[in-house]
Amino acid sequence: MTDFMRDEFGAPNVVDRATFQAELDTLRVREKAHTHEGDAIAAARRRLPMVEVDGATPLIGERGAVTLLDAFEGRRMLIVYYFMWHTGHPAPEQCEGCTWLTSQVRELSYIHPRDVTFAVFCQGPYEENARYRDFMGWEMPWYSARDSLDTLLVGRRIGRMHIVCYLRQGSNVFETYWTTVRGVEAMDNSYRLLDLTGQESWEDSPPAGHNSAPSPGLTAARPIGHHCQCGRADAPSPSGLA
Repeated sequence: MTDFMRDEFGAPNVVDRATFQAELDTLRVREKAHTHEGDAIAAARRRLPMVEVDGATPLIGERGAVTLLDAFEGRRMLIVYYFMWHTGHPAPEQCEGCTWLTSQVRELSYIHPRDVTFAVFCQGPYEENARYRDFMGWEMPWYSARDSLDTLLVGRRIGRMHIVCYLRQGSNVFETYWTTVRGVEAMDNSYRLLDLTGQESWEDSPPAGHNSAPSPGLTAARPIGHHCQCGRADAPSPSGLA
């Protein structure tokens, strides 16, 4: 166990129950306002216009060449995470942020009945990144979009993480939403839960520093799952798992 996990975290001030509840009630007003604003933003997002994209845009999947339309798997909507990729680099040098986020998307049975498919479009060659997917134990649909990024990410920075949402009407495909950088935190649950503890913050911490300990989700600047997996003797290299 690392030192920061052995050491006792700094702690908030100790007060009586009434004082604690009064402080929490004050914060709750802000939390509820935040929730209501989030609901309003989601409603505005649903009212955005959409732009048509070419459903025949080519991808590479486990069965070879497919199209963007195929990635819907017959459903009406498609959520795509564009996974950053460093071609030719070994597993420990792949994107820790993309690894952290993708590792948290496991149970898809809740979105499938809503006519939604989730898939990862990796921005590197399929043979390399599929080995990485298998090594990490991920089971979601996985494709390489490397040769179609200029089309799929037009007007955006290729090589950066993105979430893009699509809608299918028959054989016609439309883009309805996209986000990047902190917007992709929609895939995260770990830090949202940790934030509730008061022991985690990437942004603003009390000056006394009860949030100042290193994050237990990271080891050597990589997510723990990434660190542990990539420490294995069979971690993928550019040439594979030979």
